[in-house]
Amino acid sequence: MAELSKANKEKIEQLQLIEQNISALIAQKQQFQAQILETESALSELKTTKKAFKIIGNIMVQSTSYSLKKELSSKKEMLELRVKAIEKQEQNLRKKASDIQKEVLKGMEN
Repeated sequence: MAELSKANKEKIEQLQLIEQNISALIAQKQQFQAQILETESALSELKTTKKAFKIIGNIMVQSTSYSLKKELSSKKEMLELRVKAIEKQEQNLRKKASDIQKEVLKGMEN
């Protein structure tokens, strides 16, 4: 009986670790989603303006609207791919956590 209890404790520790990982992934995903919103906002602003500027280091330089749109669109695509990858990781971790949780509950019943 003590052996089962030890196994359950280890699984519960695993569950806690997985939950921490999920929380970290959610925080990352939120950061990327915020960057996507900023990028979309910048892209919509570029549609209404004739002059475009971008910041490089500590200076602001004039750039073509076309090149900035291209750059921002590329950045947005990359961010969306990262969000999808994080969502996939999150989904896998949630499934793993669910499986471990079932094992723990089964172990407690015996």
